[in-house]
Amino acid sequence: MLKMLIAFAVIFLLMLVWILVQQAARSYAARNPELGPAKEEGLGCGKNCGCKGGSCRNSDVASQGDDWHGRSM
Repeated sequence: MLKMLIAFAVIFLLMLVWILVQQAARSYAARNPELGPAKEEGLGCGKNCGCKGGSCRNSDVASQGDDWHGRSM
């Protein structure tokens, strides 16, 4: 019984730490917009965005005349 409680506590603490790491990454990205948005696991081209033919269609992607920061070239 004690081993089960320890395992439960370890799993809970690992999940809590992962949530805190995600929040810290989002906060850092918000303070440093020049570095772009925080990359979330499971998001982006090749995951769930409907990539077809090696290109990802996303309304947030900058137009072709912009650099990767979204500034006009």
